[in-house]
Amino acid sequence: MSIDSIFEIAASGMSAQSIRLNTVSSNIANANSVSSNTDETYRAKKPIFQTLINNHIEGAMSPAADGLGAQLGVKVAEIIESEAPFDMRYEPHHPMADEQGYVAYPNVNVMNEMADLISASRSFQNNVDVLETAKTLMSRVITLGQN
Repeated sequence: MSIDSIFEIAASGMSAQSIRLNTVSSNIANANSVSSNTDETYRAKKPIFQTLINNHIEGAMSPAADGLGAQLGVKVAEIIESEAPFDMRYEPHHPMADEQGYVAYPNVNVMNEMADLISASRSFQNNVDVLETAKTLMSRVITLGQN
């Protein structure tokens, strides 16, 4: 694995975690949006990650993938909407209440979203640390060649 692969993998991880942070932020921002119609109620969104190991076999690059078209890392394959049931609250005097007096709140669990936010933030920081370490190692290799 070349040093370029390390940068590629860490950058893809940072990009994926950035998307995860954005979806978590969107979920938290819409946690209290209401609707009288469940078709219009906000649904929690979750990114689905996919590993990128094209042309990468058992830890060794295949001859065809000597830096030409090889992909390593992770990407967001899609963002799905949660199928969890909505939080239906009986609030008959609410302006958005349906005929039975229920208001549909999004299927967003703020505590879970905060845990996801912390996890995504730490994962992003770990990828930054990998980049910093790789940069430091490259600097040291260059200085070794000067001595």
